[in-house]
This record gives sequence, structure tokens and C-alpha cells, in this order.
Amino acid sequence: MPPSCTENRHGQPIGLPVAAWQPAHRPDHSVLTGRYCRLEPLDAPRHAASLWQAWRHPDPALTDDREGEARWTYLGGRPFADEAGCRRWLQTMSAGQDPWCYAIIDPQDDQAVGMATYLNIVPDDGRIEIGHLNFSPRMARSRLSSEALMLLMAHSFALGYRRLEWKCDALNALSRRAAERLGLRFEGVFRQHRVVQGRNRDTAWFSVIDDEWPALHAAHQQWLAPDNFTPAGAQRQPLTRFRAPLDVSARA
Repeated sequence: MPPSCTENRHGQPIGLPVAAWQPAHRPDHSVLTGRYCRLEPLDAPRHAASLWQAWRHPDPALTDDREGEARWTYLGGRPFADEAGCRRWLQTMSAGQDPWCYAIIDPQDDQAVGMATYLNIVPDDGRIEIGHLNFSPRMARSRLSSEALMLLMAHSFALGYRRLEWKCDALNALSRRAAERLGLRFEGVFRQHRVVQGRNRDTAWFSVIDDEWPALHAAHQQWLAPDNFTPAGAQRQPLTRFRAPLDVSARA
């Protein structure tokens, strides 16, 4: 019998008990503060103008990215055409409890430079997802973008969740690499999972669970340490270097 199960009085394999289980807490209006960024619960009147400007900048790595539209491809397309529309969309996104949206703030000038959310929040099962990630070019390949995601991961486990999920279009190579770099495990692809703008979407699933989190969190903290970066902000050791012992353990 696998170590992840036990046997009931009928001789059937069943899952192990979850000792003293209590439902997790829902995210609240707490601000998540790190060394290089701050995550504030999304407030459309306060954050819309800076997000609109940040999202309008084209990604220099992509061809023909008019006004930053390419970063919306795997999110179903940009749902607004101007700042007023951006504000209305942000108001809709932040109106409920799920998704629970954050503006990512660069403390150097206190401007919102991206957005991230919790969604599919199920406190009774201890399951939560990170998604709706939309980072401006200003966040590209920076400590700020990595720490924003690390803060969300850490906060989810602090709230009592036992499983953190990451799902993305299976064709979105950047999102898949980001999940793997952060230490989430690939679980497979849901074929024909969704129809997005009339197109098929296969969805890649990743996760990290509470037993894995302490060691992964320690690796994140080692990577984020100031002495791992040059004065110009370049990393001295990649995150994969600190994660390497965990990857070996996972394959064993």
C-alpha cells in the first residue's frame, strides 16, 4: 500500500487523516511587503492610472507589440481600450472575494507596475490558486517580479492553505518557466480545458503543497538576500542553485 494512504475497516485504501484540520482563512486587506516590492489590495481609483500607463508600454522582446497588447494574449485579450476602460475593468475585477486582486507596487516611486490575484479560493479544502498575472515591462527579469510571486506564495501558506496551484495556457512558455523556476511541480495538461476567444486552450497545471513549502521558502529567502545581488541588481546565484537539493529530493 502506498505511504500516502491507509486502510479502512472494509479493507479499502483511503487517504490519510489531516490532523486537527481547520479551514484556511480568506485573504483580507493586508498589504504584503517585501524588500523590493509591495502588494496592495487592488483599488481601481488609486491604481488604474499607473497600471494603464505601465501596461501600455510594448514588450521590447516581442515583435509588433502595439501598446503592450501582446501580454494579454494568454489572458484572453486586453478587455479595455483606454484608461477609463481600464478603471472600469479593475473595478469589476476587485468587486468580489474571488478573484482577490493585488496591485504590485514599486516602492522606488510608489507606482503600480503590475497585477496578480488569488483565485479559485477554497478555504474548506485548503486550496488556492495564483493567476491573472500581468506584469509590465518594468518588472521584466527583476527581483521585484520574483518577490511579488514569492510573497503571494508565502502568504497563502500563512493563511493555512495546504495546496497552492498555478494554471496557465499550455502554450504559454514564459508562464510555465516561471512556475518551474519558483519551484512548483508540473502535474500535467488538461486537454481542451477551455475555449478562449474562440480558440482551444489546453491548460498546464502546477502546484506546491504545505509539506514542500518550508524548504522551498528557505530557498526563496536565500535567493532574495541582498548579498546575492550586485550593486547594479544582477543576481550572483540563480534561484535554481538554491532549489537544487529540493529538485533532487523530488526526483528520488
